[in-house]
Amino acid sequence: MSAHTPAPSTDVRATADVRTTPFSLATEAEITTVTEVLRDAGLFPASARMAYLGLLDPVRGEPRTTTNVDRRFRTFVLDKTAGTARDIVVSATHGTVESVTEVDSSLAGEFPVMEEEFAVVEEVLAADPAWQEAIAKREIPLDEVRVAPLSAGVFEYPEEKGRRILRGLAFHQQHASDSAWAHPIDGLVAYVDVTHRTVDQVIDLGVMPVPAEHGNYTDPALTGPLRTSQKPIEITQPEGPSFTVTDGNHIEWEKWSFDVGFDMREGLILHNIAFADGDETRMILDRAAIAEMVVPYGDPSPVRSWQNYFDTGEYLVGQWANSLELGCDCLGDITYLSPWVVNNLGEPRQIRNGICMHEEDAGVLAKHTDLWSGVAYTRRNRRFVVSFFTTVGNYDYGFYWYLYLDGTIEFEAKATGIVFTSALPEGSSDFASEIAPGLGAPFHQHLFGARLDFALDGGGCRVEEEDVVRLPFSEANPRGSAFTRRRTLLPTELAAQRDADQSVARTWVVSNPESINRLGEPVAYKLHPTGLPTLLADADSSVNRRATFASKALWVSQYAVDERYPTGDFPNQHAGHGGLPTWTQADRDIDGEDIVVWHTFGLTHFPRIEDWPIMPVDTVGFTLRPEGFFDRSPVLDVPAPESGGHCCQG
Repeated sequence: MSAHTPAPSTDVRATADVRTTPFSLATEAEITTVTEVLRDAGLFPASARMAYLGLLDPVRGEPRTTTNVDRRFRTFVLDKTAGTARDIVVSATHGTVESVTEVDSSLAGEFPVMEEEFAVVEEVLAADPAWQEAIAKREIPLDEVRVAPLSAGVFEYPEEKGRRILRGLAFHQQHASDSAWAHPIDGLVAYVDVTHRTVDQVIDLGVMPVPAEHGNYTDPALTGPLRTSQKPIEITQPEGPSFTVTDGNHIEWEKWSFDVGFDMREGLILHNIAFADGDETRMILDRAAIAEMVVPYGDPSPVRSWQNYFDTGEYLVGQWANSLELGCDCLGDITYLSPWVVNNLGEPRQIRNGICMHEEDAGVLAKHTDLWSGVAYTRRNRRFVVSFFTTVGNYDYGFYWYLYLDGTIEFEAKATGIVFTSALPEGSSDFASEIAPGLGAPFHQHLFGARLDFALDGGGCRVEEEDVVRLPFSEANPRGSAFTRRRTLLPTELAAQRDADQSVARTWVVSNPESINRLGEPVAYKLHPTGLPTLLADADSSVNRRATFASKALWVSQYAVDERYPTGDFPNQHAGHGGLPTWTQADRDIDGEDIVVWHTFGLTHFPRIEDWPIMPVDTVGFTLRPEGFFDRSPVLDVPAPESGGHCCQG
């Protein structure tokens, strides 16, 4: 850490005068204003709770230098006493309520799970006679039982419609520092109405052995002697980082510029992603974010067959962002942002060091040793990294955006934490892995939904699917060695619902037909998917109806200001087909229009023994690479590396 680097507690927004732009991060004062406006309007009484508050996006294409800024916030206000759910828009700039929409949760779905509801499940069950009896049968002290508050989904319980339901699975925490995930109390599940604090059902399929071996991953009995072989790795930038931060969240690094946003639902949002090409700043994406994430489980056990969690739409991953620590979460010359979110009482809460930004070496950028000219050429790559980490129950997720010198954009999700556990007294099954004696972890997926608002050179775009094509022997291919590619235009929304296919190296090319490169072709970027499986649940299943976005690797929609999330606004206890499957039924034209590309990608996790008692990071993501966007390589001006005179360059 160089001498000039801000200390981990330093927030760049607090160190200088910050101009408000349409893309500035929400401030403590703005959140306070929104709450006060709601109270003054009688829309936020003491009995009400705030389930969500977020800054609305500016009008698409609005310059970030706009001075007449209207900062508008959307909030979900739930009054359990009055039985009302309201979707409200407030202008913090003008101090006015702009709109109030009454939400019928029995039709539209419930507001997200609230933090104060987490403890309700365990508290209500501790006082329930049926639950007490079930725990007593297992001879476990009631005060040592932890209950995971789990989103309910939508199943064959019509009485749950319009009620806020959570389901609870139990674990035995044997002492205060014990990892309760090691001791699942299986064969038992409860359904709890968190509004009325009542128990709908306790399903007890009989006593199963509780796995006895602990999973306390910092216990010396498990770790053994810690390694002493690691020598220090120091990452220093003695002259400081190569990027600048202005207006609190506007980043300029190398030829890149963009604005860092943050939302308690989506987490990181990147706005106005552009690249300097000569004297021109060229727009690539208006907006980029991971707009949804779902974790469906594949164990049909009666106590777990309902398990699927929308970590973004139901639990709001952004609000659970970690406060990052230098040397642990981020290494090197780090700049932090500390975004503000809101709690259920409408009070602002700052996530100290919630966003980490730095640059890092990324290996060789380009290299050639020419036998004819004698030129030996090497250039090193760098990337800019902006990231956050969040904890949702047992899992921890890192969200990392990478920008490279050559115009490439990557996203990487990192999954770690604790696998969700079950009891497996007879060893591994068709639906779960045994990870310790008698301890199982059900098969599951981690599926992410990216929202990419393309605006190549600021214009409308189109999408083509590109496949490699094997060619048979013919007069034109006499040796059978030829192959080619096929590009197929996806002209409408229904035509653009596509699967990845690694067998044909499938990619998707997003181009602007009105902006032409020097070879007469439309400028473009290419989406490279990882090609791993999307949603594996049956098409008629409840989770597929609610997470239809995850059944396809690609969707493309015509941009509409109120189409924000691929599952729709309220996926919690929504009956299904919200968001993309409904919007795209209009089959709107997407050829040369303002479009949004939605990309699903993820991991299918068959847990390993090595994933216990804490899971090493697993990663998945996608890449966006320029495809004729530039007229030649954009990195010819990258200087040769300096290495004390030891790097020979031509």
